[in-house]
Amino acid sequence: MTSAPSSLPAPVWVNDRLVPGESAGVSAFDHGLVTGDGAFETVLIRGGEAFALSRHLARLARSLKGLGLDPPAEDLVRQACAAVLGSCGLDQGRLRITVTGGPGPLGSDRGEGPPSLVVAASPLDPPAPSVAVSVVPWPRNERGALAGLKTISYAENVVALAYAHGRGAGEAVFANTAGLLCEGTGSNVFLAQGGRLTTPTLASGCLDGVTRALVLESCESALEQDVPVGALAGAEEAFLTGTTRGVQPIASVDGTPLPACPGPLTRAAADAYARLVDAGSDP
Repeated sequence: MTSAPSSLPAPVWVNDRLVPGESAGVSAFDHGLVTGDGAFETVLIRGGEAFALSRHLARLARSLKGLGLDPPAEDLVRQACAAVLGSCGLDQGRLRITVTGGPGPLGSDRGEGPPSLVVAASPLDPPAPSVAVSVVPWPRNERGALAGLKTISYAENVVALAYAHGRGAGEAVFANTAGLLCEGTGSNVFLAQGGRLTTPTLASGCLDGVTRALVLESCESALEQDVPVGALAGAEEAFLTGTTRGVQPIASVDGTPLPACPGPLTRAAADAYARLVDAGSDP
């Protein structure tokens, strides 16, 4: 089963209770809507359960603290996740946890009210067996105030992904201001060089991806190392990681096919990650 049994939207948790999906909403003055002030996590649903939820909640707390927002109590967030999972009827899908600055003025200053908490679920189509990527002309700022935080300020990603789609690619890849490989719009990047897997360090400005961390922990050949963005097109093989992608081989970079898709290191990483997901654990 991949969707809720009802034709109506699945119930959504808003602040402190579960509400009907068709009437769920937040204030028009919510700072998340007004300024993009907030953080979120997308969690994989497998077998009706949230995979690696503890890691996602830890990162959510880090992102909120980086924004200067107080994270909601973890018990409340877990209660919200359990309530949504119990009501949505999804065996496989995605769970989205969003926390914003809450109601405030129509400007950059925050209000004095509590943050808003929204948890929702939706079906998730299986990822494509491979993906073409395009390197976009706009850099990630590895020294910016939001570097490494998973915020809801995603307009830059929307523009970058539209750029990639316009060039026949399924994901956009960013360099940072130093010309080093950074990340995708919603993914981390791994590439093979000299028989070893490499992924950019967190100092590059990339997100500390949950799937990225699991691959690093489960693949002995993988290491963190900054490389020029041009190294991606010259890689022996490469792949993206992310909650909704898992381990997804890269077929081409800016229209240039990679030698192997998937290559042996990609297959090994995908197999290791699949075993973790199949175990249904909270690694």
